[in-house]
Amino acid sequence: MPSAILNKDMDNTKFKAFIECINKGSVTAAAEELGYTPSAVSQLISSLEKELGLKLLNRTQRGVSLTAEGSELAPAIRASLAAEDKVYQLAADLKGVTAGSLTIASYPSAAITWLPGIIRRFKNDYPGIDINIVECVKSDIMDHIEKHEADMGILVYSEPMPYEWIPLSDVEMLVAVPEDNPFADAEYFPIEEIENYDFIMGSWGNEREIIEILDKHNVKPNVRYTTYDTPLTVALVRMGLGISMVNALGSQYWIGNYVRLPLKPREFINFGIALPSRDRLSKAAEKFLAYAVEEFENKDNIEYTDSEHI
Repeated sequence: MPSAILNKDMDNTKFKAFIECINKGSVTAAAEELGYTPSAVSQLISSLEKELGLKLLNRTQRGVSLTAEGSELAPAIRASLAAEDKVYQLAADLKGVTAGSLTIASYPSAAITWLPGIIRRFKNDYPGIDINIVECVKSDIMDHIEKHEADMGILVYSEPMPYEWIPLSDVEMLVAVPEDNPFADAEYFPIEEIENYDFIMGSWGNEREIIEILDKHNVKPNVRYTTYDTPLTVALVRMGLGISMVNALGSQYWIGNYVRLPLKPREFINFGIALPSRDRLSKAAEKFLAYAVEEFENKDNIEYTDSEHI
């Protein structure tokens, strides 16, 4: 961390301008979000850089990017804004008026299946709280939490887990195969057979839960394609370009000519919520966490899908 000491009286408007420039990628887009002119945002950034004695942003015609010093300071500035927001949320709560916002970074499969129901119940009771949902892969979820960009993350457990972990539900891993695959009518897909087919791997080839299961059984997949998320993976399977592993949540809403089969032996992954610290949660995040946990305490904890044509 640079040795510059932040002025405790520094106007948080400058912090907000800096963070919006990072989020939006340009001074113009940040100004539109904040309701300022681009010139005003530029002046705020220049004033912040002058006070800190550091250059924080590289500005070009294509937009803005962080300098090395800006990258070091950004998490601390985000944390400062989050702390300020928590003060106002707590004050509002003490007055009996719940307000504020929270950001949830989530696997797309959990976001599309679980979150809508939880959010509907939560918003019925707390309509004044705004919710931002960021759908991304595990590495990005961890990054959002580390940089104080997300209050919590919904993802699959794996070691190392540097954050407080709240388990929610076990979800079965399935093999997705084309309809003309020899195992399409079988009850299960033997895990060792994965080596005999072209394999499609999500998360840009780094889907940790799949890699850990395959390593556990000493299976070496022939990875021919990498994708970001389940929809493209399933589309490639439909076209007969290979097979893949998907969790039961991520595949249930994608229709088409393919088959989902349980593995033999069966394998499950644990979805849950990662928190930087319960003690540092905002009131809005505390309340949402309670709703999420209650949702899973009141339902069967295992998501299981038998083999079926979709």
